[in-house]
Amino acid sequence: MKIAQITPLYEAVPPRLYGGTERVVAHLTDALVDLGHDVTLFASAEAETRARLIPVRDQAIRLDPAPLKSELAAHMAMLSDVLKRADDFDVLHFHTDMIHFPFFERLADKTITTLHGRLDMKDLPGVYERWPQFGLVSISDDQRRPMPFAGWKATVHHGMPADLYDFGPRSDGYLAFLGRISPEKRPDRAIEIATKLNKPLKMAAKVDAADKVYWETVIRPMVEANPLVEFIGEIGDHQKSVFLGRAEALLFPIDWPEPFGLVMIEAMACGTPVVAFRCGSTSEVIEDGETGFLVDTLEQAIAAAGRAHLLDRDAIRARFDLRFSSTAMARRYLDVYGDLLARRPFAEDPVHRAVTRIRKRGSDEFPSAPDRTMALQL
Repeated sequence: MKIAQITPLYEAVPPRLYGGTERVVAHLTDALVDLGHDVTLFASAEAETRARLIPVRDQAIRLDPAPLKSELAAHMAMLSDVLKRADDFDVLHFHTDMIHFPFFERLADKTITTLHGRLDMKDLPGVYERWPQFGLVSISDDQRRPMPFAGWKATVHHGMPADLYDFGPRSDGYLAFLGRISPEKRPDRAIEIATKLNKPLKMAAKVDAADKVYWETVIRPMVEANPLVEFIGEIGDHQKSVFLGRAEALLFPIDWPEPFGLVMIEAMACGTPVVAFRCGSTSEVIEDGETGFLVDTLEQAIAAAGRAHLLDRDAIRARFDLRFSSTAMARRYLDVYGDLLARRPFAEDPVHRAVTRIRKRGSDEFPSAPDRTMALQL
Protein backbone atom coordinates (compact mmCIF):
# COMPACT_ATOMS: atom_id res chain seq x y z
CA MET A 1 0.00 0.00 0.00
CA LYS A 2 0.96 3.61 -0.53
CA ILE A 3 0.38 5.23 2.86
CA ALA A 4 0.71 8.84 3.96
CA GLN A 5 1.30 9.54 7.65
CA ILE A 6 0.39 13.10 8.65
CA THR A 7 1.68 14.14 12.05
CA PRO A 8 1.20 17.17 14.28
CA LEU A 9 4.06 19.67 14.07
CA TYR A 10 4.50 20.47 17.77
CA GLU A 11 7.37 18.03 18.31
CA ALA A 12 10.01 16.40 16.15
CA VAL A 13 9.32 12.89 14.85
CA PRO A 14 10.34 11.26 17.11
CA PRO A 15 10.42 13.95 19.83
CA ARG A 16 13.77 15.01 21.22
CA LEU A 17 12.33 15.09 24.74
CA TYR A 18 8.71 14.83 25.94
CA GLY A 19 6.04 14.02 23.40
CA GLY A 20 3.57 11.22 22.78
CA THR A 21 1.72 11.55 19.48
CA GLU A 22 4.76 12.30 17.34
CA ARG A 23 6.63 9.43 19.00
CA VAL A 24 3.86 6.99 18.12
CA VAL A 25 3.75 8.25 14.52
CA ALA A 26 7.51 7.70 14.23
CA HIS A 27 7.23 4.12 15.51
CA LEU A 28 4.23 3.30 13.31
CA THR A 29 5.81 4.78 10.19
CA ASP A 30 9.04 2.81 10.54
CA ALA A 31 7.17 -0.42 11.32
CA LEU A 32 5.03 -0.05 8.20
CA VAL A 33 8.17 0.46 6.11
CA ASP A 34 9.72 -2.64 7.68
CA LEU A 35 6.60 -4.60 6.71
CA GLY A 36 7.17 -3.66 3.08
CA HIS A 37 4.81 -0.75 2.51
CA ASP A 38 5.47 2.50 0.64
CA VAL A 39 5.14 5.15 3.33
CA THR A 40 5.46 8.92 3.12
CA LEU A 41 5.74 11.03 6.26
CA PHE A 42 4.61 14.65 6.34
CA ALA A 43 6.51 16.24 9.23
CA SER A 44 9.05 18.89 10.19
CA ALA A 45 12.46 18.70 8.54
CA GLU A 46 14.39 17.18 11.45
CA ALA A 47 12.30 14.00 11.44
CA GLU A 48 14.24 10.73 11.60
CA THR A 49 12.42 8.12 9.57
CA ARG A 50 12.85 5.16 7.26
CA ALA A 51 9.96 6.45 5.17
CA ARG A 52 10.02 9.08 2.45
CA LEU A 53 10.00 12.44 4.23
CA ILE A 54 8.16 15.48 2.93
CA PRO A 55 9.34 18.34 5.17
CA VAL A 56 6.57 20.87 5.74
CA ARG A 57 8.30 23.07 8.32
CA ASP A 58 11.97 23.76 9.01
CA GLN A 59 11.66 22.46 12.59
CA ALA A 60 9.10 21.39 15.14
CA ILE A 61 7.15 24.17 16.80
CA ARG A 62 7.92 23.69 20.50
CA LEU A 63 11.72 23.85 20.28
CA ASP A 64 11.71 26.52 17.55
CA PRO A 65 13.44 29.57 19.11
CA ALA A 66 11.37 32.05 17.07
CA PRO A 67 9.45 34.20 19.58
CA LEU A 68 6.30 34.46 17.45
CA LYS A 69 4.86 31.41 15.70
CA SER A 70 1.47 30.41 14.30
CA GLU A 71 0.61 26.79 15.03
CA LEU A 72 -2.55 27.07 12.93
CA ALA A 73 -0.70 28.47 9.90
CA ALA A 74 1.92 25.71 10.09
CA HIS A 75 -0.70 22.97 10.09
CA MET A 76 -2.79 24.59 7.35
CA ALA A 77 0.28 24.77 5.10
CA MET A 78 1.00 21.10 5.73
CA LEU A 79 -2.57 20.09 4.92
CA SER A 80 -2.33 22.00 1.66
CA ASP A 81 0.78 19.97 0.76
CA VAL A 82 -1.00 16.72 1.60
CA LEU A 83 -4.04 17.70 -0.46
CA LYS A 84 -1.91 18.41 -3.53
CA ARG A 85 -0.42 14.90 -3.33
CA ALA A 86 -3.52 13.04 -2.17
CA ASP A 87 -3.93 11.08 -5.40
CA ASP A 88 -0.50 9.51 -4.87
CA PHE A 89 -1.72 7.50 -1.87
CA ASP A 90 -4.10 4.67 -1.12
CA VAL A 91 -4.53 5.74 2.50
CA LEU A 92 -4.16 9.13 4.19
CA HIS A 93 -3.60 8.53 7.90
CA PHE A 94 -4.08 11.69 9.95
CA HIS A 95 -2.92 12.23 13.54
CA THR A 96 -3.98 15.90 13.61
CA ASP A 97 -7.29 15.63 15.46
CA MET A 98 -10.08 17.19 13.37
CA ILE A 99 -8.34 20.12 11.68
CA HIS A 100 -8.22 18.39 8.29
CA PHE A 101 -11.96 17.62 8.07
CA PRO A 102 -13.04 20.69 6.02
CA PHE A 103 -10.10 20.28 3.60
CA PHE A 104 -10.62 16.57 2.88
CA GLU A 105 -14.41 16.17 2.76
CA ARG A 106 -14.37 14.83 -0.82
CA LEU A 107 -11.59 12.38 0.09
CA ALA A 108 -12.95 11.20 3.44
CA ASP A 109 -13.30 7.63 2.20
CA LYS A 110 -9.52 7.29 1.78
CA THR A 111 -8.68 8.74 5.20
CA ILE A 112 -8.20 7.28 8.66
CA THR A 113 -7.91 9.60 11.66
CA THR A 114 -6.39 8.47 14.93
CA LEU A 115 -7.52 10.59 17.86
CA HIS A 116 -4.76 10.89 20.45
CA GLY A 117 -6.31 13.22 23.04
CA ARG A 118 -9.10 13.37 25.55
CA LEU A 119 -12.59 13.79 24.10
CA ASP A 120 -14.63 15.02 27.06
CA MET A 121 -14.55 18.65 25.91
CA LYS A 122 -17.27 21.07 24.94
CA ASP A 123 -17.59 21.65 21.15
CA LEU A 124 -15.98 18.34 20.15
CA PRO A 125 -19.24 16.37 19.74
CA GLY A 126 -20.56 18.99 17.31
CA VAL A 127 -17.54 18.55 15.04
CA TYR A 128 -17.79 14.77 14.88
CA GLU A 129 -21.55 14.96 14.29
CA ARG A 130 -20.97 17.44 11.44
CA TRP A 131 -18.34 15.27 9.69
CA PRO A 132 -19.49 11.67 10.30
CA GLN A 133 -17.91 10.43 7.05
CA PHE A 134 -14.40 10.38 8.51
CA GLY A 135 -13.36 6.99 9.90
CA LEU A 136 -11.84 7.23 13.36
CA VAL A 137 -9.44 5.08 15.38
CA SER A 138 -9.34 5.27 19.16
CA ILE A 139 -6.19 4.50 21.14
CA SER A 140 -8.22 2.84 23.91
CA ASP A 141 -11.82 1.75 24.26
CA ASP A 142 -12.21 4.06 27.22
CA GLN A 143 -11.28 7.07 25.08
CA ARG A 144 -14.55 6.65 23.15
CA ARG A 145 -16.87 7.06 26.13
CA PRO A 146 -17.66 10.79 25.66
CA MET A 147 -18.54 10.23 21.97
CA PRO A 148 -19.89 6.71 21.41
CA PHE A 149 -21.77 7.93 18.32
CA ALA A 150 -18.61 8.94 16.40
CA GLY A 151 -17.40 7.06 13.32
CA TRP A 152 -15.20 4.56 15.15
CA LYS A 153 -13.60 1.89 12.98
CA ALA A 154 -11.21 0.27 15.45
CA THR A 155 -9.22 0.64 18.65
CA VAL A 156 -5.47 0.31 18.17
CA HIS A 157 -3.28 0.45 21.25
CA HIS A 158 0.06 2.18 20.92
CA GLY A 159 3.26 0.25 20.32
CA MET A 160 6.99 0.90 20.20
CA PRO A 161 10.08 -0.85 18.79
CA ALA A 162 11.11 -3.89 20.77
CA ASP A 163 14.76 -2.80 20.75
CA LEU A 164 14.23 0.85 21.71
CA TYR A 165 14.78 0.34 25.44
CA ASP A 166 16.95 -2.14 27.30
CA PHE A 167 15.51 -4.70 29.68
CA GLY A 168 16.41 -4.05 33.31
CA PRO A 169 16.66 -7.37 35.17
CA ARG A 170 16.92 -5.79 38.61
CA SER A 171 16.12 -2.46 40.20
CA ASP A 172 18.09 0.00 42.29
CA GLY A 173 15.22 0.32 44.75
CA TYR A 174 13.73 3.68 43.78
CA LEU A 175 10.29 4.59 42.47
CA ALA A 176 9.91 6.57 39.24
CA PHE A 177 7.56 9.26 37.96
CA LEU A 178 7.86 10.09 34.25
CA GLY A 179 5.80 12.53 32.22
CA ARG A 180 4.51 16.02 32.83
CA ILE A 181 4.04 18.12 35.94
CA SER A 182 0.34 18.94 35.89
CA PRO A 183 -2.61 18.59 38.27
CA GLU A 184 -4.19 15.72 36.32
CA LYS A 185 -0.96 13.69 36.37
CA ARG A 186 -0.91 13.95 40.19
CA PRO A 187 2.83 14.15 40.93
CA ASP A 188 1.77 15.06 44.47
CA ARG A 189 0.39 11.55 44.87
CA ALA A 190 3.69 10.08 43.65
CA ILE A 191 5.58 12.05 46.29
CA GLU A 192 3.17 10.95 49.01
CA ILE A 193 3.38 7.28 48.01
CA ALA A 194 7.18 7.30 48.09
CA THR A 195 7.26 9.21 51.37
CA LYS A 196 4.90 6.77 53.10
CA LEU A 197 7.08 3.88 51.93
CA ASN A 198 10.31 5.72 52.80
CA LYS A 199 11.57 4.98 49.29
CA PRO A 200 13.52 7.31 46.98
CA LEU A 201 11.50 8.88 44.17
CA LYS A 202 13.05 10.09 40.93
CA MET A 203 10.91 12.46 38.88
CA ALA A 204 11.72 12.98 35.18
CA ALA A 205 9.12 15.47 34.06
CA LYS A 206 8.41 18.39 31.80
CA VAL A 207 6.93 21.64 33.13
CA ASP A 208 4.74 23.36 30.53
CA ALA A 209 4.18 27.09 30.67
CA ALA A 210 0.52 26.43 31.52
CA ASP A 211 1.58 24.44 34.59
CA LYS A 212 4.32 26.72 35.96
CA VAL A 213 2.12 28.14 38.72
CA TYR A 214 1.20 24.60 39.83
CA TRP A 215 4.89 23.65 39.78
CA GLU A 216 6.04 26.71 41.70
CA THR A 217 3.28 26.76 44.32
CA VAL A 218 2.50 23.07 44.88
CA ILE A 219 5.06 20.58 43.56
CA ARG A 220 8.36 22.41 43.82
CA PRO A 221 7.95 23.09 47.56
CA MET A 222 7.12 19.40 48.08
CA VAL A 223 10.25 18.37 46.16
CA GLU A 224 12.57 20.79 47.95
CA ALA A 225 11.26 19.83 51.38
CA ASN A 226 11.65 16.08 50.85
CA PRO A 227 15.13 14.48 50.80
CA LEU A 228 13.67 11.32 49.26
CA VAL A 229 12.67 13.15 46.06
CA GLU A 230 15.04 13.93 43.18
CA PHE A 231 13.70 16.09 40.35
CA ILE A 232 15.55 15.41 37.09
CA GLY A 233 13.50 17.35 34.54
CA GLU A 234 12.75 16.30 30.96
CA ILE A 235 14.55 13.28 29.53
CA GLY A 236 14.76 11.77 26.04
CA ASP A 237 14.53 8.22 24.75
CA HIS A 238 18.26 7.62 25.19
CA GLN A 239 17.91 8.16 28.95
CA LYS A 240 14.82 6.07 29.60
CA SER A 241 16.43 2.62 29.63
CA VAL A 242 18.42 3.55 32.71
CA PHE A 243 15.76 5.69 34.35
CA LEU A 244 12.94 3.17 33.96
CA GLY A 245 14.97 -0.03 33.85
CA ARG A 246 16.52 0.55 37.26
CA ALA A 247 13.27 1.64 38.95
CA GLU A 248 11.47 -0.71 41.29
CA ALA A 249 8.16 0.53 39.91
CA LEU A 250 6.74 3.32 37.79
CA LEU A 251 4.07 5.36 39.56
CA PHE A 252 1.20 6.40 37.32
CA PRO A 253 -1.10 8.16 39.80
CA ILE A 254 -3.30 9.97 37.27
CA ASP A 255 -6.57 11.75 38.01
CA TRP A 256 -7.98 12.16 34.50
CA PRO A 257 -9.29 9.98 31.63
CA GLU A 258 -5.89 9.18 30.13
CA PRO A 259 -6.50 8.12 26.49
CA PHE A 260 -3.53 5.73 26.56
CA GLY A 261 -0.43 6.57 28.61
CA LEU A 262 2.65 5.70 26.56
CA VAL A 263 4.90 5.78 29.62
CA MET A 264 3.23 2.61 30.92
CA ILE A 265 4.42 0.50 28.00
CA GLU A 266 7.82 2.22 28.08
CA ALA A 267 8.21 0.93 31.64
CA MET A 268 6.98 -2.53 30.64
CA ALA A 269 9.58 -2.66 27.85
CA CYS A 270 12.22 -2.28 30.58
CA GLY A 271 10.58 -4.99 32.69
CA THR A 272 9.44 -2.44 35.27
CA PRO A 273 6.00 -2.89 36.88
CA VAL A 274 3.49 -0.04 36.86
CA VAL A 275 1.31 1.08 39.75
CA ALA A 276 -1.58 2.90 38.10
CA PHE A 277 -4.80 4.44 39.32
CA ARG A 278 -7.81 2.84 37.65
CA CYS A 279 -8.67 5.71 35.34
CA GLY A 280 -8.97 6.13 31.59
CA SER A 281 -7.06 3.47 29.67
CA THR A 282 -5.05 1.97 32.53
CA SER A 283 -7.18 -1.16 32.90
CA GLU A 284 -6.68 -1.91 29.18
CA VAL A 285 -2.90 -1.58 29.40
CA ILE A 286 -1.99 -2.99 32.83
CA GLU A 287 -2.79 -6.60 33.69
CA ASP A 288 -3.42 -6.39 37.42
CA GLY A 289 -1.02 -8.56 39.37
CA GLU A 290 0.99 -9.44 36.25
CA THR A 291 2.48 -6.30 34.71
CA GLY A 292 1.64 -4.03 37.61
CA PHE A 293 -1.22 -3.12 39.90
CA LEU A 294 -4.44 -1.19 39.39
CA VAL A 295 -5.57 0.83 42.39
CA ASP A 296 -8.46 3.09 43.36
CA THR A 297 -7.15 4.83 46.48
CA LEU A 298 -3.92 6.27 47.80
CA GLU A 299 -3.79 3.57 50.46
CA GLN A 300 -4.04 0.87 47.81
CA ALA A 301 -1.33 2.58 45.78
CA ILE A 302 1.03 2.63 48.75
CA ALA A 303 0.45 -1.07 49.40
CA ALA A 304 0.86 -1.93 45.69
CA ALA A 305 4.10 0.03 45.33
CA GLY A 306 5.40 -1.78 48.40
CA ARG A 307 4.99 -5.19 46.78
CA ALA A 308 5.79 -4.29 43.16
CA HIS A 309 9.25 -5.82 43.56
CA LEU A 310 7.61 -9.25 43.80
CA LEU A 311 6.45 -9.18 40.18
CA ASP A 312 8.43 -11.06 37.52
CA ARG A 313 10.32 -8.52 35.39
CA ASP A 314 10.99 -11.07 32.62
CA ALA A 315 7.27 -11.81 32.38
CA ILE A 316 6.48 -8.10 32.19
CA ARG A 317 8.86 -7.68 29.28
CA ALA A 318 7.34 -10.73 27.56
CA ARG A 319 3.87 -9.21 27.80
CA PHE A 320 5.19 -6.01 26.26
CA ASP A 321 6.63 -7.95 23.32
CA LEU A 322 3.34 -9.75 22.75
CA ARG A 323 0.96 -6.81 23.09
CA PHE A 324 2.76 -3.52 22.55
CA SER A 325 5.53 -3.82 19.97
CA SER A 326 5.44 -1.38 17.06
CA THR A 327 5.08 -4.34 14.68
CA ALA A 328 1.93 -5.47 16.50
CA MET A 329 0.57 -1.91 16.27
CA ALA A 330 1.38 -1.66 12.56
CA ARG A 331 -0.32 -4.97 11.77
CA ARG A 332 -3.49 -3.79 13.53
CA TYR A 333 -3.43 -0.59 11.49
CA LEU A 334 -2.96 -2.60 8.29
CA ASP A 335 -6.22 -4.37 9.11
CA VAL A 336 -7.88 -0.95 9.40
CA TYR A 337 -6.40 0.19 6.08
CA GLY A 338 -7.52 -3.05 4.44
CA ASP A 339 -11.09 -2.53 5.61
CA LEU A 340 -10.97 1.01 4.24
CA LEU A 341 -9.80 -0.16 0.82
CA ALA A 342 -12.35 -2.98 0.75
CA ARG A 343 -15.20 -0.47 1.08
CA ARG A 344 -13.93 1.72 -1.75
CA PRO A 345 -15.63 1.57 -5.19
CA PHE A 346 -13.73 -0.24 -7.93
CA ALA A 347 -12.75 3.05 -9.57
CA GLU A 348 -10.81 3.87 -6.43
CA ASP A 349 -9.11 0.47 -6.21
CA PRO A 350 -5.31 1.01 -6.03
CA VAL A 351 -4.59 -1.50 -8.83
CA HIS A 352 -7.14 0.10 -11.12
CA ARG A 353 -5.76 3.53 -10.30
CA ALA A 354 -2.20 2.38 -11.06
CA VAL A 355 -3.31 1.09 -14.46
CA THR A 356 -5.08 4.37 -15.21
CA ARG A 357 -2.05 6.47 -14.26
CA ILE A 358 0.30 4.38 -16.38
CA ARG A 359 -1.97 4.57 -19.42
CA LYS A 360 -2.11 8.34 -19.05
CA ARG A 361 1.58 8.92 -18.43
CA GLY A 362 3.31 5.97 -20.04
CA SER A 363 4.98 3.14 -18.16
CA ASP A 364 8.47 4.63 -18.43
CA GLU A 365 7.39 7.77 -16.61
CA PHE A 366 5.66 6.01 -13.75
CA PRO A 367 8.00 6.11 -10.72
CA SER A 368 6.84 3.07 -8.77
CA ALA A 369 8.36 -0.10 -10.21
CA PRO A 370 6.05 -2.55 -8.35
CA ASP A 371 2.91 -0.74 -9.54
CA ARG A 372 4.29 -0.43 -13.08
CA THR A 373 5.05 -4.15 -13.27
CA MET A 374 1.69 -5.12 -11.79
CA ALA A 375 -0.21 -2.85 -14.14
CA LEU A 376 1.64 -3.94 -17.27
CA GLN A 377 0.99 -7.56 -16.42
CA LEU A 378 -2.72 -6.76 -16.23
